Amino acid sequence: MTESAPLHLAVALEGAGWHPAAWRAPSARPADLFSPGYWLDLVTEAERGLLDFVTVEDSLALQSTRFDGSPDGRTDQVRGRLDAVLIAARVAPLTSRVGLVPTTSVLSTEPFHLSKAIATLDYTSGGRAGWRVQVGRPGEVPHVGRRPPGPALRGDTLDSPEVQAYVADSFDEAADHVEVVRRLWDSWEDDAEIRDVATGRFVDRDKLHYIDFEGRWFSVRGPSITPRPPQGQPVVTALAHATVPYRLAARAADVVHVTPHDAGQARAIVAEVRDEQDRAGRAGETLHVFADLLVVLDDDAEAARDRLRRLDALLDAPARSDATIFAGSPGELADLLLDWQAAGLSGYRLRPAVLPDDLNAITRRLAPELARRGRFRTEYRSATLRGHLGLPRPANRYAAATRAAALGGPVG
Repeated sequence: MTESAPLHLAVALEGAGWHPAAWRAPSARPADLFSPGYWLDLVTEAERGLLDFVTVEDSLALQSTRFDGSPDGRTDQVRGRLDAVLIAARVAPLTSRVGLVPTTSVLSTEPFHLSKAIATLDYTSGGRAGWRVQVGRPGEVPHVGRRPPGPALRGDTLDSPEVQAYVADSFDEAADHVEVVRRLWDSWEDDAEIRDVATGRFVDRDKLHYIDFEGRWFSVRGPSITPRPPQGQPVVTALAHATVPYRLAARAADVVHVTPHDAGQARAIVAEVRDEQDRAGRAGETLHVFADLLVVLDDDAEAARDRLRRLDALLDAPARSDATIFAGSPGELADLLLDWQAAGLSGYRLRPAVLPDDLNAITRRLAPELARRGRFRTEYRSATLRGHLGLPRPANRYAAATRAAALGGPVG
C-alpha cells in the first residue's frame, strides 16, 4: 500500500450508534431501531457517500458491557437488535452500489445454512454481499445449546492454559467454518445451470460437486442448494485484536479489521498480519487491512469534543472502546487517516458514535475531503463489492480441478 494510493472506506452500523448513550442524542431515532426504514436510510446514506461497504453488527445474545458477553442487567443502554443478514437482504434491492456485510457468530451457526444465506444475499444485491465472521462470545452458548460452556473469560484468566486452549480451538473451528462456506460457494460451477427447455435439462449434474469436508468440528458433503454466487466468492471480513485472530484472518479473510491506537502500533499490526499471511501460504493474494476507529465528528474540533463530553456525561463513566475514539473535525480525521495509511493500511472501517449524525459527517464531509485530496473515489466504478476492493473474481476450485484431471494434470 503506497502513501498516495486511494483509501477504502467502510462504516460499521450498530443500533443508534457506537456510543452507549447514542440513543439519547437529540437526533437519534430509538423508536425506529427495529423498523426497516431506519436501516434503509442509513445504508442509503452510506451509498450516497460512495463508501465501499457497510457492516451490520449482530450477536446471538443481548448486548452487554461485560468482557465475556454475559448479561449485565443494564436498562440504560440499547438492548435487542434485528438479524443482520435479514437487514442486508431487506435493503439490497433498494440500493445499487454499496457493499452489504452482515455479521454472524460462527460458533453458534452451521456453515451450510450460512453459505446459503450469504449466497442468496449476493444474488439479491447483484454481487455486493460480504460476510463478517465473528467467533462469538460465551454469552451466546446458552441460547443455542450446541456446545458446553467454555472456561470463564475474565481479565485474570486470559493467560491461563485452559483459556488459551479454548481460544485457539474456537478460532480453528471458525477457520474450518469459513473453509466449508467457501467450498460450498464453489460447489456449483458457474455454468452448471443449463436451462435448456428443448432437452429438459435444467442443470448439468457433472458441474455440481461434493465438497466432502471432514474435520474436527464439521462433516459436510455438499453440494450447496444455491448456485455459485454472482461474485463467485462474496467478500469475507473479520475483526482481529491479537495473534490468534490475525491468524484466522490471514487464513480465511479478504479484509481484516484491526484496532491500532497510533501509527506505530498500526505498522506493527500490519507486519504481524502479513507474517501470518505468508505462513498461511497466501503471500500472493490481496488481504486488505482496515483500521477501525470510533468517530465523533463536528465542523469544529472543540464542538466534537464537547459533544463527546455531553454523551459521556449521560453514563456512569466515560465510554470505552477496543478501537481508538476520535473526536474532531472531518479535516482532522482525514489527516489522521492519511498519516496512518503510511503504516500499510489500505482502508478504514469507521464506527459512527451517533446515528445518523456521525454517519452524515463521514459521507458528506470526510469522504468529499478525502476526494478533494485525491485519495477517495468521486464515483463508483464497479457494481460489485469485490470490484470496489480491487479483488478479482476467483476461479472455481472444482472446475479447475476437473479441467486439470481432463488434461492429465494434478487434481486439487
